[in-house]
Amino acid sequence: MFSIASFVFAAVDQFSLFIVLLALVGCAIGLFKTGALALIGDISKDPKEHTATMNKTEGFFGIGAMVGPAVVSYLLVSGASWKYLYVAAAVICLILCAIAYFSDYPAMSKHSEESVSLNKTLAMMKDKYALGFSFAIALYVAVEVAIYVWMPSLLADYQGNYMWLATYALSIFFALRAGGRFLGAWMLSFWKWQTVILVATSMVALCYLTAMIFGRDIAIWALPLSGLFMSVIYPTINSKGISCYPKYQHGAVAGVILFFTAVAAAVGPLIMGIISDHMGGIEYGFYFATVLALMLALFAAYNWLKDPAASALNQSKSH
Repeated sequence: MFSIASFVFAAVDQFSLFIVLLALVGCAIGLFKTGALALIGDISKDPKEHTATMNKTEGFFGIGAMVGPAVVSYLLVSGASWKYLYVAAAVICLILCAIAYFSDYPAMSKHSEESVSLNKTLAMMKDKYALGFSFAIALYVAVEVAIYVWMPSLLADYQGNYMWLATYALSIFFALRAGGRFLGAWMLSFWKWQTVILVATSMVALCYLTAMIFGRDIAIWALPLSGLFMSVIYPTINSKGISCYPKYQHGAVAGVILFFTAVAAAVGPLIMGIISDHMGGIEYGFYFATVLALMLALFAAYNWLKDPAASALNQSKSH
């Protein structure tokens, strides 16, 4: 689906068709990532290994997130059409399809009590663990997306001594986020995940608070730096949420968490834009994102103190 939609980009010029193709691409990514997240759980022996593998995998995801914009920049500088980016993506995806077709997958034995249906998947949205981890994911995603959607606008009129840093702030953020995920996998081998998440979310909140209190001169340092601490949050929370359930439900719960991920990625920047337009400055949108970052840190503090998912994760480990 992704490859076909990407190839068609090169053949059409109507904006309405671009929107349809982007919708197909988004649907394909959602389907692929739901299956990929479930697969990571299937090949992991226990929740700890699941979290470490998820962080390593997301590290490569972060590398890809840097390569894409770099290719776009090269195409623009060389005068080539941006459509070639989609052609390249389509070719890479075809290679991925071939690799996936010839790969061996874990054997799963299904029993009657393990039947999966749409109704059961929707019912999972009422489960306290699925809702709790999904809420945490939504808070995180809204805070993260605020950086790469609105930080360029926040720093657009910066006229200080570090113009070069304002220019490359977003690239630095992505680089720190990618590198931090490999660092996060290493940290989780020494410390409990609850502690790592508490420290990471607290540092993200501190970066946002510092940026908002001291203005753009500090924001050009603090906001990109937040990427280093953000890196471990998403894969860790995601993996723990999935690990609360038996393996035959991993695909369903991964889909639920991805649903909240997508909603937060769409609604968070929209709310920031509305607030900024109404108040007359993009910094007001970042005040909203700062509140979300503080909420996420408080949520992590509650998780560190009470460990509400301990019984579910221990049960998963025993199986």
